[in-house]
Amino acid sequence: MPTDRERAVFEAAIKLGALYHQFVGTPVSPETAASIEKAIESAVSLQPYVTKVKVELDRSVMLENPFGYSEVSGRMFAVTISTRVGDATCTAALRYENGYPMMSIID
Repeated sequence: MPTDRERAVFEAAIKLGALYHQFVGTPVSPETAASIEKAIESAVSLQPYVTKVKVELDRSVMLENPFGYSEVSGRMFAVTISTRVGDATCTAALRYENGYPMMSIID
C-alpha cells in the first residue's frame, strides 16, 4: 500500500502530465494568454488532492500563424502544483529546461 507521501507525489506528477497533454495545441495569443492560464488553473484545481496551481505561459515564444494566433507548446509552460494526501504534501513543477519540458518535485 503506498504511503500518503507517495500518493501526494504521484498525484502531483500525474496532474502535471495530464495538464501538459490536455492543453498543448490550444489556440493562444498574448491577448488571450491570461484567460488560458486561468482556465488551466481552474480546471486542474477541481481535481482531487490539488491545493494550489499556478500557470504562466511564456508570451515571448508565442509565434503567430497566418491567422493571428499561436498554439500552446511545452516550451511555454511554467507551472507549479501542490497536492495534499492525508498529512503529506508535494509541490511539483513543469518548466522548459535544456530544450525539453521537464517535470520535477520541488518539495
